[in-house]
Amino acid sequence: MTEVVAQVPGTRETGGAAPARGLPRVPGFAGRPAEGSPKDEGKALRVSVPRAAHAAFDPDASRPDAVTAVEESSRGRLPELTPLRVGRMAATPFAFLRGSAGLMAYDLARTPVTRIGAQICGDAHAANFGLYGDARGGLVIDLNDFDETVHGPWEWDLKRLATSLVLAGREAGADEDTCRSAARDTAGAYRRTMRLLSKLSAQDAWNAIADEELVSHSDAHDLLGTLERVSEKARANTSGRFAARSTERTEDGGRRFVDAPRCCAGYPTPRPPRWPPRWRSTSARSRRTATRCWPGTRCTTWRSASSAPAAWAPARTSCCSSTTGASPGPPGEGGPPSALVPYLPAAGFDVPEAGHEGRRVVHGQKRMQVISDNLLGWTTVDGHPFQVRQFRNRKGSVDPAALAADQVDDYGRMTGALLARAHAHSADPV
Repeated sequence: MTEVVAQVPGTRETGGAAPARGLPRVPGFAGRPAEGSPKDEGKALRVSVPRAAHAAFDPDASRPDAVTAVEESSRGRLPELTPLRVGRMAATPFAFLRGSAGLMAYDLARTPVTRIGAQICGDAHAANFGLYGDARGGLVIDLNDFDETVHGPWEWDLKRLATSLVLAGREAGADEDTCRSAARDTAGAYRRTMRLLSKLSAQDAWNAIADEELVSHSDAHDLLGTLERVSEKARANTSGRFAARSTERTEDGGRRFVDAPRCCAGYPTPRPPRWPPRWRSTSARSRRTATRCWPGTRCTTWRSASSAPAAWAPARTSCCSSTTGASPGPPGEGGPPSALVPYLPAAGFDVPEAGHEGRRVVHGQKRMQVISDNLLGWTTVDGHPFQVRQFRNRKGSVDPAALAADQVDDYGRMTGALLARAHAHSADPV
């Protein structure tokens, strides 16, 4: 089963460690200043951007009203999903923050930055890390949401992650000292991991801190039991299982999705999706033959919303069926430009040229993840840009707000290390 998501340049073919030919050059490890020590130059930045400067924040007098900002961000989206999105965001401060990356970017644009850039997630909320399947049937833990990805200041991702950990701790019942400790530990793990990666070659740095080393590296041993339980559930969270539960057989022997009010609905009549041919040309070359061999001869398409508080963009999931059974085809999701784009100039970064938003998201994802979805690609459906990826794909996640109070700092250290690894793939040279 695949999912199409409407939606910046990548570094390698899915499933491999080496940069892929034909993709745009990734700044950072690809070049280094000919003269001077990057470490010394980095320390010199402390004069213009002292570390203590990050502790201060004065809200802007013209700061957008939260309700108005949410209403404006819903313009041009599926109106039937707006109440669902608002309801999810209104549940808790932690959930509201997850659905308001653009609103937080307004504040972040008024904070100091070193102007060292990287491919950033743009929405490095603590809930946007999780497990997913790799090509060999194993599980990988990494960032998993790239709708807002752009080349921008690394500080924005780190501050969003630390802030979300404070809110998660409060929701988990932790006291303020514990919440502050989680934020400090997040930044500390980021700093230590980046220092480690800076000493490695580009090849070694890309694949550093394998999942089996992550807990030890980040000193997150209190999370072991939680991660094991989440992993067990993730292995059963497959496209095939979803198809069996969410589709029904039609009179002509095909399959169709069963409507779920407000969240998802089928199109009036079954029809083959128009995106696969173009999408195949954007997926990893090594996987194209496999996708041509799919047994599906009839496809039905389902409009759906994701489970995140920010859910509101159009998404399409296709189910391809044959005499051997049904399986979800590549799903796609539509989306606008990154919510961070209007605020990049204030931080000294260029606004990216307008282009295919699916391509932006896919390339950004490939730059940041250590390994990406086999079917990851982009396409255009009915004139709208989409990202294409596997549906479900053994996904699992830890709910940071449901952790025990003494686990929040462990989660912060683990995600701080993962974020540093993701940024190191494309960090600008000093």
